[in-house]
Amino acid sequence: MLIQRATTLDGTAVDVRVGTQIEEVDVHLTPRHGEAVFDAAGGTVLPGLHDHHVHLYSAAAAEDSVRVGPPQVRNREELTLALATAEVGGDGWIRAVGYHDSVAGPLDRAVLDAISPPVPVRVQHRSGVLWILNSPALDRVGLSDHPDGRLRSSDPDWSDALGRRETNLAPVSRRLARYGVTGVTDATPDLGVGDIVTLTELHRRGTLLQHVRCLSPGKRILHDDSLDLDALAGWIAERHRAGGSVAIHCVTAAQLVVAIAALRQAGARPGDRIEHAAVAPPDSLADLAELRVIVVTQPNFVAERGDQYLAEVPVGEHDQLWRVASLVNAGVPVALSTDMPFGGDDPWAAMRAAVRRATPSGAVLNQSECITARTALSMFFGRAGEPDRPRAVEPGQPGDLCILSVPAHTALGELDAEMVAATIVSGEVVHPSG
Repeated sequence: MLIQRATTLDGTAVDVRVGTQIEEVDVHLTPRHGEAVFDAAGGTVLPGLHDHHVHLYSAAAAEDSVRVGPPQVRNREELTLALATAEVGGDGWIRAVGYHDSVAGPLDRAVLDAISPPVPVRVQHRSGVLWILNSPALDRVGLSDHPDGRLRSSDPDWSDALGRRETNLAPVSRRLARYGVTGVTDATPDLGVGDIVTLTELHRRGTLLQHVRCLSPGKRILHDDSLDLDALAGWIAERHRAGGSVAIHCVTAAQLVVAIAALRQAGARPGDRIEHAAVAPPDSLADLAELRVIVVTQPNFVAERGDQYLAEVPVGEHDQLWRVASLVNAGVPVALSTDMPFGGDDPWAAMRAAVRRATPSGAVLNQSECITARTALSMFFGRAGEPDRPRAVEPGQPGDLCILSVPAHTALGELDAEMVAATIVSGEVVHPSG
């Protein structure tokens, strides 16, 4: 297809011919016989956005799950009402997501038994790494004697018994297309071969519009109560010997310190990643830069949860939260993502958060970590396997584009998903669907 009357980020007027790859970029291109033409009307043409850390199946499941955390639910009474009025799914379960301890304190099976209906109920913590099950749910997965019902998401001992709820990825995919997202990296650690094949097939059929890359089996979630440096280093070395890279989930300072030490012990290789780096002590910046490990982070959490950070995190540690600018300035390769559905799924909101660092109340969390709009935008241009290597609108690049309805200076000032006029994947318009 041919895109006419577009402008690039630097303001150059161009026409773009695109198929599975970008074929031609010039000031004026003549339509070929029968060729589809899209009139950009002076709007900006960009590489399609790639969200470098999402959880597709969880996002689809969240569509029909009850939300039990802020801002929808803020206290125990509201939590009780939300569970009491929740619909039981076709699998016989109530599935609740987004819980935070500020609602009713740390949940366990006893608390959940007291406030939930007498059916299997599982509540996912906002972090995504923990589920809390009531007694009927524990009976269902064969863990009737479990002391507290608090189970790690990545533990196959119970999750395999659960089975995956039927999910429909099409609504999630269409929404991402409206944002200009042409590719995603699924960061779910326990995806099996069958899951990955299914995602590939859904993309081939057009149900899943975006290209998909999966981190599994090279993704590992760390937990503060079970940090084992030698075991982690051994796993990294094993992955490297198999020709793969690693992605290590780090949301605390202790996890990041151990991950850095393990990468030093095993040896880092191109493509190794740190997921989140939610808390990055000052000393870690030089280590990450020396290792050349890519940090894939989510500043959108400043906009979504910043007020809780300000209230709960010691003031002396505020400058360590969700760093971006200091990582870049230290020479660390950085890419952005949303962590959908544990974070909001709009990459433009993540960009605004990286630029403004504004919390929901309007406070600014660590202004020194702000980056420019152009830098934030480019951090969603990275290649699937090389998140820190931005794609460009030039011949030979993938035929995945996002066309905005406004010129570049307006786009960089607004960073709003409403600007997206069209999304093109492999030369085909997937948004608008007509």
